[in-house]
Amino acid sequence: MKTSSFYILIPFLLFNLMSCAQVHNDKDTKHKNGENIHQYNNALINESSPYLLQHAHNPVNWYPWGEEALEKAKKEDKMLIISIGYAACHWCHVMEHESFEDSVVADIMNKNFVCIKVDREERPDVDQIYMTACQLITKRGGWPLNAFALPDGRPFHAGTYFPKSDWLKVMNYFTEMYGKDKSKIIEAAEQLKKGIAESGRVGLNPNPTAYSMELLDNIFENWKSNVDFLKGGYNRSPKFPLPGSWDFMMQYHKASKNQKALEAVQSTLDNIAFGGIYDHLGGGFARYSTDANWKVPHFEKMLYDNGQLVSLYSQAYQLTKNPLYKKAVYETLEWIEREMTSKEGGFYSSLDADSEGEEGKFYIWNAKEIKAVLAEDSDLFMRYYNCTEGGNWEHKNSILLRKFSDEIFSEKNNMTVSELTKKITYCKKKLMKERDKRIRPGLDDKILTSWNALMLSGYLKAYRAFDDPKFLKAAMKNANFIVNKTISSDNRISRNYKDGKAVISGFLDDYAFVISAFTELYQVTFDEQWLYKAKDLTEHTLQYFFDEKTGMFFFAPDYNAGLIARKMEITDNVIPGSNSEMAINLYRLGLYFYDKEYIAKAKQMLANVSNNVAENPASFYNWGKLMLQIIEEPYEVAVVGNAYETLRKEFDKEYLPNVLFMGGKTEGSLELLKNKLVKGQTTVYVCQNKSCKRPVETSSEALKLMED
Repeated sequence: MKTSSFYILIPFLLFNLMSCAQVHNDKDTKHKNGENIHQYNNALINESSPYLLQHAHNPVNWYPWGEEALEKAKKEDKMLIISIGYAACHWCHVMEHESFEDSVVADIMNKNFVCIKVDREERPDVDQIYMTACQLITKRGGWPLNAFALPDGRPFHAGTYFPKSDWLKVMNYFTEMYGKDKSKIIEAAEQLKKGIAESGRVGLNPNPTAYSMELLDNIFENWKSNVDFLKGGYNRSPKFPLPGSWDFMMQYHKASKNQKALEAVQSTLDNIAFGGIYDHLGGGFARYSTDANWKVPHFEKMLYDNGQLVSLYSQAYQLTKNPLYKKAVYETLEWIEREMTSKEGGFYSSLDADSEGEEGKFYIWNAKEIKAVLAEDSDLFMRYYNCTEGGNWEHKNSILLRKFSDEIFSEKNNMTVSELTKKITYCKKKLMKERDKRIRPGLDDKILTSWNALMLSGYLKAYRAFDDPKFLKAAMKNANFIVNKTISSDNRISRNYKDGKAVISGFLDDYAFVISAFTELYQVTFDEQWLYKAKDLTEHTLQYFFDEKTGMFFFAPDYNAGLIARKMEITDNVIPGSNSEMAINLYRLGLYFYDKEYIAKAKQMLANVSNNVAENPASFYNWGKLMLQIIEEPYEVAVVGNAYETLRKEFDKEYLPNVLFMGGKTEGSLELLKNKLVKGQTTVYVCQNKSCKRPVETSSEALKLMED
């Protein structure tokens, strides 16, 4: 986009990305100028989002996103302040304490602006618009996201965290300009609106590059230069887990036998499971590490990270049989069951990093505390988790983290692995009991459909890897929760659920991940209702989200209009992009239902971004997985007969990312299953590209057919 006037509107500093977790100290009930917090109530008091409710007692007259606020701004000809964040966001709460709880600052905001608070996790469509504005202006982004906009919602400036002094300056600057020379602001807003509408769009590509394993080999060769093969992850800090990247590399390794790809995956998973980013007492992974060694996390735990990581570690176990990966899955799912699951079977969104106003206080230990709890066992425990008298972090505190495998550590300490495991397990239980007495981090107990679907997939992958019925039980409860609480009779998905209410229309990621999870659930149960529900939801997206001009999907449905632009989510980030996930869904369902149109749409979507996959695979990893499936079309394995479940479980002992399973006691209704049932026998058919090999009766014979 060419340089335009909105770049020179502000002579102030532009601030760096700052995001993650901090929670209020509930004992602090006073504003900085002494007023009692609870003497104020604004329009957020009636919302259900924990993040919005945190701001319900600010002296700022916050409104939720909606017609009331926009109409008020138009009627009074006031600029909008649109402040976007989420419950587990540290710098969001810093800015709240510094500015939004200050009545002097609030008076300026209330007098000159209509102020809107947005929970980005509930309204990612709103966040997309104003984050794009911020990135166009500052070349960076993050949360809190604070945008200034005209009464109709067109932004003219945006930034992330503003210290109080700068927040006052920028508000006064625009207040004066709006009164004296509004035309400059309008001009900037119009130019920025055009930039927002154009950003991220792709067009139809009728002539994509031919896909081949050679192309993927070249992609990986370029990609691997960014991988930290010693510590795992990418060569940078902070480090995010980014499970989708390693999922692609694991699938690529399976197809290509490239050992360097597997090395990248194992190094990453080993170091994350050993690092401080993993909660060694309670299970679960923090959002990211502030350093290059996975040592010091921002301690918030997000459902979407943990759902994806459970899937990744489960599949990595199928491939490697590494017990470390099984341990990470079991401990993480124990945490999900213990702390993150509602009675109805839905999964909560996140845990904050802070308790009692201090980041990580709930999770860290000093030597004195450990010795008081573990007594004579403390020395072994401290060596195992690298805790020291002076601390391995700040203020003589230690973050629990590991350096050695159990085999190496037990040898160094003249113990058997069994003795070590028994002793460490005993110590962990004692410390966990002590930790449970601490003030807990804040819980964001809203239930988001897309994130629930990611966790549902995690449970299903864990069940397939470990054949533990409790994982399937939790998955089934959650799947039924999604159907009963978030999907209407006309297949409209709701984004959120809390306190018995689902009030926000779903976005493309909600549909994409639910469709994916239900397709996975069919492969586990062979209950066709899940596959047909996935198809029904896909038809809904094609009717209300699909753009015929580009062959891609909009992020919001056409019945949820009202923003200044309708965006598309093309790239993959910490969560796979909704367009790439929908493309994979179309391709897989096209194979299940023999739907040529689905498959053609999926291939066209990939064609539209095929150059991007080659040039920037780290941001298009999910598209890379689709490319891999098109290069090597998935096997369709039908297991039909009374012993179908036994055989299916035998297959699940292997890592088979390029296989679609189907079947059951009867033939079912799928085209490929017709005439496949042999009376008195359980038969396996290995098919590919609508051609089946000779039927066999054992999983080992079927696996051999897939190797030939």
